[in-house]
Formats: sequence, structure tokens, C-alpha cells
Amino acid sequence: MSETAHTPADLGIAGSTILVTGGVRGVGAGIADVLEGLGATVVVCARRPPAESIEGRDFHSCDVRDPDAVAAMIDAILSRHERIDGLVNNAGGSPFALAADASDRFTQKILELNLLAPMIVSRAVRAVMSKQEHGGAVVNVSSVSGHRPSPGTSAYGAAKAGLDNLTQSLAVEWAPAVRLNSVVCGPVQTELSHLHYGDDAGIAAVGATIPMGRLASSVDVGRAVAFLLSPLASYITGSTLTVHGGGEKPAFLSASNADNAV
Repeated sequence: MSETAHTPADLGIAGSTILVTGGVRGVGAGIADVLEGLGATVVVCARRPPAESIEGRDFHSCDVRDPDAVAAMIDAILSRHERIDGLVNNAGGSPFALAADASDRFTQKILELNLLAPMIVSRAVRAVMSKQEHGGAVVNVSSVSGHRPSPGTSAYGAAKAGLDNLTQSLAVEWAPAVRLNSVVCGPVQTELSHLHYGDDAGIAAVGATIPMGRLASSVDVGRAVAFLLSPLASYITGSTLTVHGGGEKPAFLSASNADNAV
């Protein structure tokens, strides 16, 4: 665990068992680092094993779009840890593809990964949590792409909008045993940022458009997730917590020739 992931606080999740999908790299790895730093037992899954060892974490190879594979993973987690206290539906993403050029199969896969998979995993975990004395909590990692135009990743944006609505709906259906909330992320700097923003200059230029002056780190996201999973958020369900550094400055401010210092 990196020092930057250390969160010097007691959120009450020490000793809990938390599953993080897509938890071996990028935002998911940062979330796992934060949760581990708070004393949780972190279980991670991905379709392929990580290139480097993730010492101290229980890894499962799983395609979260496959209900049978998810059911087998949940059984394996219960066999080893006996309970699941938290779930972070982090697995997702999309390469750039204009809607008119994308194949139907491509679009289907993006929707499956970013919307259907979180529902599949959440349903499987809910069956476990609902039988536990203290229930459990689910956090869905969403995106600002679901709340504004998302050119080049339109299927992804639509899926994230659906994920936030799913969060609200299931929060009503599954209360009070299981809480569900979503973290709506803006741009996050990870080892994959260059695929979206280019070189360091490109990443810095994107950061300059954000009021906080930088992209989020995966640790920023992880701390928000940890709060929502914790007893401190025991009355929060069906909510979206926006982690975007103040959002994006309106385009008209840059286009305007008025004396505007914002």
C-alpha cells in the first residue's frame, strides 16, 4: 500500500470484508488501497490476474457480466471469509468510439460492463447481505459522463446515467438491510490517463479546466467510497456523492470576451 493511500481515521470498517470489482489497477486499485489502509479485508476481482503481485489481497478471476461466474466467485469468497460487508462496483470504462462508427456488439459490451454487470454483482451480494445481522453497503462508481454530454463515449455515459438511477431504485427496494450509493467521478489521474488525455502536458491542461486545479487521484475516490461504506453513512442511501473537484468551468466563460476572472 502506498503512503498516499493512508487515511488517518477510524471509519469503523476495520475487520469488514469488502469486494472491489476491477480492483487490480487504476481507480479500483486506489480504492482497494484506501480500504486496506482502514483495516478492511479487501477482495478484488478482474477478468485477468494482475501483472504484479497484490500481496495481502484475495484475488478472483471473474467476468462480472457472467451471472454464473459471479455466483461462483461469491461462493468462493464466503467459503474463505464467511461474509461480505461491502461491495464496490468499480469495473467499467470505455474506449473512444463515435456512436455512428461503433458496432452494435461494441455498444452492447459497453452497456453490459457499465450497467448490467453492477446489477448482476449487486443482486448476488444482496442475497448474502440481507441475511447478515448488520446487512451491508454497496457503492457504485459512476461518472460525470452520465450527467452531461459524453461525445465519443455515448454508450458509456448512458450506462452511467442508468447506473445512478439503478442505485436509487435498489436503495428503495433493498432498504433497510442494504444501502446503495454512487460516487460520481470526474477525470481521475491513473496509470492509464495518457490513453484519454495524452502526455503530461495534456493531463495538466485537463487539470487546469477543473476548479481544484488538478485531476482527482484514485485515493480521492477511495476516501469517498470508504465513507459511504462506513457506519458514518448509516443513514445515507440512494444518494450520489460527486467527486469532481468543482466540475468543469462553463465553456462560455472561455469563449466570452467580457472581463470575467472565473
